[in-house]
Amino acid sequence: MEIPVIDFSELNGDKRGDTMALLHKACEQWGFFMVENHEIDTQLMEKVKQLINTYYEENLKESFYQSEIAKRLEQENASDIDWESAFFIWHRPTSGISEIPNISQDLCYTMDEYIAQLLKLGETFSGSDGDGPAVGTKVAKYPQCPRPELVRGLREHTDAGGIILLLQDDKVPGLEFFKDGKWVEIPPSKNNAIFVNTGDQVEVLSNGLYKSVMHRVMPEKNGSRISIATFYNPIGEAIISPAPKLLYPSNFLYGDYLKLYGNTKFGEKGYRFESMKNMTNGHNNNNILG
Repeated sequence: MEIPVIDFSELNGDKRGDTMALLHKACEQWGFFMVENHEIDTQLMEKVKQLINTYYEENLKESFYQSEIAKRLEQENASDIDWESAFFIWHRPTSGISEIPNISQDLCYTMDEYIAQLLKLGETFSGSDGDGPAVGTKVAKYPQCPRPELVRGLREHTDAGGIILLLQDDKVPGLEFFKDGKWVEIPPSKNNAIFVNTGDQVEVLSNGLYKSVMHRVMPEKNGSRISIATFYNPIGEAIISPAPKLLYPSNFLYGDYLKLYGNTKFGEKGYRFESMKNMTNGHNNNNILG
């Protein structure tokens, strides 16, 4: 099954129409695609991965294998946990990278440079400028796992927000997306291609034309996998509404959706959509009656 590939360099020029059609098809039929020729400095991308791998080895690896997660795996009681070591960095509206314990100045500077270039990609796909969205990165390592058959690296879920821009491992696999009734293995990214998928809010805004797709990470027995997933999301106060044909919840705060997502991440997104419908309908009724 060939994953759609978008040549970013062709979005401007004679092939723009064909490339936009391919992008539309990828969002409509797949919910994810690879981006090549994205104009992000590949040496910078390699340095980001190298520095994060070093940070993990020096600060997180030992504590992970001594953690409750590792103990649960030994007890063969790991169906409701994730075999991952991760932390989150906010970039917009304000940066929180300096708050990460023991982070080096080199990693701070390199990550900031990478995000500045990556935002241009996000702006192109979203049609918004760099001042509007909330942007953050989940930095994850999926450590080498002695019993991968007992646990997920990350359990099945859809993403809450808008557009997800993933810089991933170029050797170790593990990411899988659910399409047409089966799990599709996403290969490691060669030549630092960016993997993109759309979140729940894109599905709502497009009134279901573009889907947020269930995905997961499978752990590996023979290697650890790096994942640097940048979320290009609405701000918490953004009012979310679909196109005029209202099949989806409308006029809800993204912040309210995010709170609900926090408790239901690994459940069906349909429940979240219905809950937001009920919430906004309740607010509307209160306004009418009040």
